[in-house]
Amino acid sequence: MEKAKGMPKSAPNVETLFKELVDLEVRTSTDTAVKDLTKDKSKDMYKNMEDIRNFEESAKRYFAAGEIPGFVHLYAGEEAIATGVCAHLSDDDYITSTHRGHGHCVAKGGNLKGMMAEIFGKATGLGKGKGGSMHIADIDKGILGANGMVGGGFGIATGAAMRNKYKKNGKVVVCFFGDGAANEGIFHECLNMASIWNLPIVFVNENNFYAEATPQWYSSSSQTIAERAVAYNMPGVRVNGKDIVAVYETAGEAIERARKGEGPTLIECVTYRNYGHFEGDEQKYKASSGEEKEWADVDPLDVFRDYVIESDLLTEEELDDLREESKRDVEEAVKYAKESPEPQPEALHEDVFAD
Repeated sequence: MEKAKGMPKSAPNVETLFKELVDLEVRTSTDTAVKDLTKDKSKDMYKNMEDIRNFEESAKRYFAAGEIPGFVHLYAGEEAIATGVCAHLSDDDYITSTHRGHGHCVAKGGNLKGMMAEIFGKATGLGKGKGGSMHIADIDKGILGANGMVGGGFGIATGAAMRNKYKKNGKVVVCFFGDGAANEGIFHECLNMASIWNLPIVFVNENNFYAEATPQWYSSSSQTIAERAVAYNMPGVRVNGKDIVAVYETAGEAIERARKGEGPTLIECVTYRNYGHFEGDEQKYKASSGEEKEWADVDPLDVFRDYVIESDLLTEEELDDLREESKRDVEEAVKYAKESPEPQPEALHEDVFAD
């Protein structure tokens, strides 16, 4: 059958196209001048990354064992992004998340026990066991919710940023989204509105190169997502999402800019998920085994460990202690979730409408 005109061409060499895409210029820690990365801040950030990794490895294990209902979309491999961004935020700042939202929630201060109970579907979960993995929210921590809709966070985040500007409260909103969401119409609408209204919002793209199974080179005519910022008169920065120091510094500049009333920023964090789109995904769409090895083998936790040791911020012993502490904390969260009660049938009629 003759291919219809206007359809995307098949790639002559998928691996070459992928390499061309990831080799485009990105900002790294060697390009930044970190001003406020103290010993205590480094400890908090490393512990946070370990919490995310251990939480996700536990979710993977118990989902495979049939103890977690629904689906889980694991954030392992992308820890540097959520941690580096949220390190600049307080409980009063807001974030919106995605279907791959565990990492964002942990980084923003979400309670590990409440989160684990939620994905186990227990009544003690943050959403009383009704939201599950893709709908974790905690308003008290400024977490406006993970979202099962591709691009579902843009409108929520832009509305929250409008509220902050109206109240003149100096608070910032961060909208996390994937590369697939960058091709949704609401992406363009909300970036445009945020720029017109000069809103205190930072759009953080987590570009792991695959919108579920569709590679970026196939679905996007622009080589990068950051370059789209120019159409909406805002800064666009492309940063190495495996390098938490680069993410931390880049996000800090954007968040400070937003707090000063200087408007939105688009940050593209180049990263790679360690596992499939969802747990159980066979990943037959990946370009090659070489791609998997080159990118999955770059562990953001190890990158940060090397940095803080070389910078005399933390010792290897201190880092190992934080890793063990994190494992204990996550194990306690799993125990809490397993021992928590199931929601009662009458709970179906609760929390349907706002009080």
